[in-house]
Amino acid sequence: MKTDKRAEYVARDSIMNLLSETELARVSAVESGAELAVGDEYLDLGELERGVRRAPVDATPVGRVLTRAVVQDETWKKILAVLAAA
Repeated sequence: MKTDKRAEYVARDSIMNLLSETELARVSAVESGAELAVGDEYLDLGELERGVRRAPVDATPVGRVLTRAVVQDETWKKILAVLAAA
């Protein structure tokens, strides 16, 4: 496995391990539900190297996103620290 891909998987796993059970349930609800609202901050778990993004006017795929709205502020700070270290 390439080093870049491995680092991406480790970062994604580290981020998901920061989430509480309640936050994980919210993520699952977003993944199976509606599109993101314009301006929602999110991470594309398949493209972590792009960092935090904002949902545009057009539809944003929700299948692999982690939105800031579904996690507590403290968890979001920890996620940003993981991204900075990756």
